[in-house]
Amino acid sequence: MLADDELVARLRERDESAFVLILDEWSAGMLRLARSLVSTRESAAEVVQDTWLAVIENIDRFEGRAALKTWVYRILVNTARRRAAREARAVPMSALAPSDPDDGPTVDPDRFQGPDEPYPGHWRALPSTWPEHRAVAGELRSRLEQALAELPERQRVVITLRDVAGYPADEVCAILDISAANQRVLLHRARGYVRGRLEAYFDDRA
Repeated sequence: MLADDELVARLRERDESAFVLILDEWSAGMLRLARSLVSTRESAAEVVQDTWLAVIENIDRFEGRAALKTWVYRILVNTARRRAAREARAVPMSALAPSDPDDGPTVDPDRFQGPDEPYPGHWRALPSTWPEHRAVAGELRSRLEQALAELPERQRVVITLRDVAGYPADEVCAILDISAANQRVLLHRARGYVRGRLEAYFDDRA
C-alpha cells in the first residue's frame, strides 16, 4: 500500500488506479463494519457505496490530521449511523434501547489476563467444551453474528473493529472519537456478552 501522502495526492488528481487500490483493500472491512450498524447486508452495501462517493467528493478537504483510512472509516460510521437512524423510525417505542445503551452484561475481571501477563485484556481460558465437528462451524458463525447483533450499537462497533477487523485500540478511538477508557469499557462489556452467549451454545452441545 502507498504512503498516505502519495495516495492522497493521487486521489486528488483523480487517479483511478489509486482509487481502485483502496477500494479493493478496504471495502470488505468497511462492509463488515457497516453491517454491524444497519439492518441488512444490502443496506450496508449502500452505506459503503455512499462512503466512497463522499470520499471522492471530499478528498480535497482532507487535512491529514488522521490517517486516510481512519478518515474514510469515520465517514463510513457517520453514514451508517444516519441510515440506521432512518431505519429505526419504523421501530416501535417498546423495542428501543434502554436509557443507557452502554449498560449490559459483563463478566468477572479475573477471567481476563492482567497487564503483566502475555496477552493483557484477553481471556485466560477458552470455554471448557468446544464443538469439534466441522458441521457446526456454520451454526457457530450464525450464533456469533446473532450475539453481535444483540449488542448496543457502540459495543457492537467497538468489538467489530477490534476483534473482527483487527484494529488496534488507538485507531478505534480515532475512528469513533472516543476516549481510551471508554473504548476499554465498551470492548469489555461486548466481549463479556458474546462470550456468555457462545459458552451457552457450547454447553448445550456438550
